[in-house]
Amino acid sequence: MNKLSIWGAALAVLASGSSFAAGEAKNVIFFLGDGYGPVTYTAARIYTVKEEGSLVTDTMPYTARVKTYSLDAQTTDSAPSMAAYTTGIKTRNDVISMNAATLALPYKPGSVVVTNADSTTTSVSNAKNNCPTSGNGAASVTSLEQAKALGKATGVVTTARLTHATPAATYAHICHRDAEYDIAAQSVPGGAGFNAALADGVDVLMGGGRNFWTAYNQSANKSGRPDGRDLPTELAAKGYTYATDRAGMLAAPTSAGSKILGLFTATGHMSYELDRNPVAEPSLAEMTSKAIDVLSKNGKGYYLMVEGGRIDHALHDTNAKRALEDAKAFDAAIRMALSKVDLSNTLIVVTADHDHTMAFNGYGKRGTDILGNNINYVDGQPSLDADGNTYPTLVFGNGANRPDMRSSQSTGTVTGNDYLQEVAIRVGSKGSETHGGGDVMLFATGAGSKTFKGTIENTKVFSLIKNAAGY
Repeated sequence: MNKLSIWGAALAVLASGSSFAAGEAKNVIFFLGDGYGPVTYTAARIYTVKEEGSLVTDTMPYTARVKTYSLDAQTTDSAPSMAAYTTGIKTRNDVISMNAATLALPYKPGSVVVTNADSTTTSVSNAKNNCPTSGNGAASVTSLEQAKALGKATGVVTTARLTHATPAATYAHICHRDAEYDIAAQSVPGGAGFNAALADGVDVLMGGGRNFWTAYNQSANKSGRPDGRDLPTELAAKGYTYATDRAGMLAAPTSAGSKILGLFTATGHMSYELDRNPVAEPSLAEMTSKAIDVLSKNGKGYYLMVEGGRIDHALHDTNAKRALEDAKAFDAAIRMALSKVDLSNTLIVVTADHDHTMAFNGYGKRGTDILGNNINYVDGQPSLDADGNTYPTLVFGNGANRPDMRSSQSTGTVTGNDYLQEVAIRVGSKGSETHGGGDVMLFATGAGSKTFKGTIENTKVFSLIKNAAGY
């Protein structure tokens, strides 16, 4: 069946609202928009297709409202929230796929002494694990590990660092999310610290943050691994194709049994979609497409997690434009997946791990630029505050941009790429806006999707996927 006919079949399923019996999901694709709460979602819809338009998720036949609190916090961070989705267990903030008895022991940067190429030595900071080998909880089985145990192919795709909280919660177990060198090591079959539940390894791994995978170098890789290991080389010896740019990823083989490690930034997360160099970095849709091409060669099926990770980071900066551009790219990745899969045997679930504090402001006229100054629907004139100043439609509950005295800002300023939305509570001159504690939305389609409905705990999503896939 060609792509157009597959997409037509997908649309027919979406339109009819039909779904399939539990246990029939040979394949599962779990899409996670990091921080993609309801207000951000609505703003992304208006930004992408206007008020009357529909994002691809708006057309999915089954929806739910998801509670996001963690074991110890009203407002979760990404680690326990993703772990709830992928293990079915509520854990404490900062904990990666461990059980409820696990404490998030304080992160200890630590340092080790390494020998440089010129035989000099340097003290190098490292993310110390600080998780005792016993006495602080135990690992919880993840959906990815369950799929692996059944011989299915598995994949993890993200625009964040590949060792960041959300992707890490699918393939690693650790008491604190910041121990990213240790998280990376858990992915290498047979290597020190390997997570044996991954068997021959996760088949597709793509994201940013090469430094956590490659050896420290005094001049070229100062945030590299202090233990000197080169994990891409170790994974290449296990049959992985290693890609560091878009061309390398596109050229990687997709035949049965192929494996890919893609690390597209030297340090840090992948670029925001607004800033992405299309020659250097693939889009989220392109990574999703490549992952499906590889994983679908496994006759037993596959489990794939795709994260739009940078939605969250832009929101932390109160930079709504970059958040909405990344949300748009996330929607494009979901659309790409729908064009490639057979919904009679594939379950697609789309949700967020937590909310943020962004809010709509004023009584904006329909059709007004969602990033612009608020225009009143009554007279079409700019809305004004009590001092006669204009104000933008989108604002945040907290963050850094709270001027001591408000003033009118031009449309060009508030719609600019680097504009930071105003906030109600200043949390420091460089303070990061916090997550929000509100419920998030979930959308589902395909095999077994009819069970996703109502207001549910985030842990319930794990069991619904498990049942649909027969794990």
